[in-house]
Amino acid sequence: MAEFGVLSLFPPLFAILLAIVTRRPMLSLFLGVWSGAVIYTGGHGIAQTFDWIVAAIIADDGFNVRILLFTLFLGSGVALIWRLGGALAIQNWAASRLESQRTTAAVTWFLGVVIFFDDYANTAIVGSTMRDISDRFRISREKLSYIVDSTAAPVATIGISSWVAYQLSMIEEGFDEVGDPAGVEVPSAFTVYLESIPYNAYALLAIVMVAIVVFSGRDYGEMLDAEHRSWTTGRVNREGAVPLQEVDEDLSPPITDRPMLRTFFLPVAALIVVTVAGALWTGYQAAELAGVGDLLALSLGGFAENVAGGADWASALIWGSFAMVVTAIVIGLAYDLFDLAEGVETVLEGFHLMLTAVTILVLAWSISTVTDELGTGDFVSAAVEGTLSPSVFPVVVLLTAAVIAFTMGSSWATMGILTPIAIPVAFDLTGDFSLAPIVVGAVFSGAIFGDHTSPISDTTVLSSTFTGADLIDHVRTQAYYATTVLLVVIVAYLLNGYLGVQPAIFLPLGVLLLIGLVYGLSEVDARRKGIEPVAQRADFEEGEAAPEPAGDSTEATD
Repeated sequence: MAEFGVLSLFPPLFAILLAIVTRRPMLSLFLGVWSGAVIYTGGHGIAQTFDWIVAAIIADDGFNVRILLFTLFLGSGVALIWRLGGALAIQNWAASRLESQRTTAAVTWFLGVVIFFDDYANTAIVGSTMRDISDRFRISREKLSYIVDSTAAPVATIGISSWVAYQLSMIEEGFDEVGDPAGVEVPSAFTVYLESIPYNAYALLAIVMVAIVVFSGRDYGEMLDAEHRSWTTGRVNREGAVPLQEVDEDLSPPITDRPMLRTFFLPVAALIVVTVAGALWTGYQAAELAGVGDLLALSLGGFAENVAGGADWASALIWGSFAMVVTAIVIGLAYDLFDLAEGVETVLEGFHLMLTAVTILVLAWSISTVTDELGTGDFVSAAVEGTLSPSVFPVVVLLTAAVIAFTMGSSWATMGILTPIAIPVAFDLTGDFSLAPIVVGAVFSGAIFGDHTSPISDTTVLSSTFTGADLIDHVRTQAYYATTVLLVVIVAYLLNGYLGVQPAIFLPLGVLLLIGLVYGLSEVDARRKGIEPVAQRADFEEGEAAPEPAGDSTEATD
């Protein structure tokens, strides 16, 4: 493969900067792919551009195709729940129970934590469920997107999910690179993964950061501006914003005569149950167990490594989302809420609802294909690889993973590039595998941070889609909080490397530091802007009531 060196950084950085400046992610992504093709071919990039787009869709293992099918079915499931009045039932139920911005945001955070089995499903369920409710309490779409995005991937990376299966396979590749060194015991991949969880500090502290922001009510950076705008004007999106999805505009009106909670909960339950059951079944088959007895004999580690780790999560997600659609249609027919023709029409509306998200996903994957062909990840990794102190090496891995994930828009691609490199380097630095859990945690932390700050990330796109936020507005507002967490993680790693401070100490210290930073930065930023650090303290003109919330980027809707 030809060596493109620093030129390999141009396509992703060009796409990212163009998206931020123009706020047109699809055009920016396409031009990023095209610029990569021009570099790769030496000036004749049109044909190569479309070849890479096709290659991104039909990846070798069909994973991307299955994710696209899952996304389309998920859109149809959301459309059916909307049509059946499920969202209206949730709103009616919540109206008497959720009494403030804080309780509404807290419920959103809680749902983001408990739906741990897949980040895509997490963003779809939590985003679409809480969007209209949060609008009623004048929570900005930027804040809602932040809560959803900053719980989805962090939770998925530390729970039983497709992420864990992939992470285990990357750790195995790292061990393969080391080989079987004489006199050194090689731990299992699952053991290293478990030991890496406390060092996956960005994921853990990002979840805590959301809770701090939610329960304190304090904001800073562009999020403070967004919250003041939403609270004082009722516009949950800024004027001129281009949300990736607006359910009210793209779908038929909901059926309002019999809003029932079961029209929401039963389809969602079908999604979760079928997905988890399907994943475990495929994992059971992949493990080649003799029967139920062998399954019951497995330890927790053996179950996670052999069954959950070998599961086909992508296929299971398709089955789950299809079950969601079927369940919703059956409910509609059983309760005579619509006929079969209307059900099919709603399914097609759901497909249409997801076209923008699907397009951006394909282009984001295409950028990842470009960076792979140009060797972007290898260039960044080689630039920092060398003789380093074991004390500072986790910080180097963290920042390298952050740069790769930001430029590629894919935390999974980052893990695939960096984990097999970081583990052997860590072994060379120490002569054993004692540093492996720390660098694995650093890879995961940097990858998720890069995902959260990149406008070409698939999870960032889907978070914006299901919360109805402008993609670039979401990225810009979330970046302040993600960077704050990253800085605390760097401090934690340095404490561990130079002073031997363990996670049981540096994680609580990190929480305290985050609390101090949120309060301090919110005060400083609010004073600089001449506004309150808590948007709900904003003053209205004397005698003027707080305006009604907006259901979209213009006028409020209840």
